[in-house]
Amino acid sequence: MRRRRFSTVLFALILGLAALVARPRDATASKLRVVATVGDLGAIAREVLGDAGDVVVLARPTQDPHFVDARPNLVLELNRADALVSMGLDYEVGWLPVLVKGSRNAKIQLGGAGSIVASAMVPVLDVPRERVDRSMGDIHPGGNPHFTLDPRNGAHVAQGLAARFATLAPDAAAKFQQNAAAFVQALGARQKQWEALLASARGTPVVTYHKSFVYLTSWLGLIEVGTVEPKPGIPPNAAHVAELIGEMRARGVSVILQERWYPSAVAERIASQTGAKLVLIAGMTADNGRYADHVDEVVRAIAAALPNKVGSATAATAPGSAR
Repeated sequence: MRRRRFSTVLFALILGLAALVARPRDATASKLRVVATVGDLGAIAREVLGDAGDVVVLARPTQDPHFVDARPNLVLELNRADALVSMGLDYEVGWLPVLVKGSRNAKIQLGGAGSIVASAMVPVLDVPRERVDRSMGDIHPGGNPHFTLDPRNGAHVAQGLAARFATLAPDAAAKFQQNAAAFVQALGARQKQWEALLASARGTPVVTYHKSFVYLTSWLGLIEVGTVEPKPGIPPNAAHVAELIGEMRARGVSVILQERWYPSAVAERIASQTGAKLVLIAGMTADNGRYADHVDEVVRAIAAALPNKVGSATAATAPGSAR
């Protein structure tokens, strides 16, 4: 409790400092300053901008993007930003709004010219048809926000960012469009390789820890038959785990997909009792990672966990990277 009070006081002090020392961006500055909430978006934005902009990512690769620490230094990054690229669909609702408000940067406030919500650029899955309440767990009323592991959505986001960045820096509009087109073309070529690699695995049942792989499994034709969490955001209990183990044995599930930031002990126990392989997915590297390389790592990890279903996992890797 004492530590929490200290953090709150420190946060308030730095907010005040930011208001005193921050200066608006020079209108003649040659590069766009872009802040992205997560690594996937940052990587795509970096490809579209090329040398016409710089990107800062708020969430660390080891952090659950639902629960990023609202560190005061992030306010300073947002204060200086020309654009903020977020996932939307309440993905960052627990921490981003307070930072945006504290930045006192009109450009990135919701509805501002520099406020860019990537979920508006993609077909959204898992949109609830019934009334959502807290008893259902962490359900997102607008739909599932975990859309970046489907490269088709990566392409949509790149094209959308090119159009939005062009409104902020019209002189570089042609460059943004060219960069996005090159990225989409290279990504499309690798997408065909990934799909060919896992073509024979279509229809394979899998289990996930959280409802964060629905876009990935939909793209690859994998069938999600259960989750380690009984409801989104609710920790697993003994009764649910026992039921899930029974379902996995009955369905012959051989793969569990889970992000590395979630505790893995329960999933490891389930894997040991069912013979399934636990595939831990790392977050996108925040600084210099390439989006296509991240998708490639995920696809190859799944391929390696299904040795009897697919060919050599190395077939998914093509020379170069999508940019």
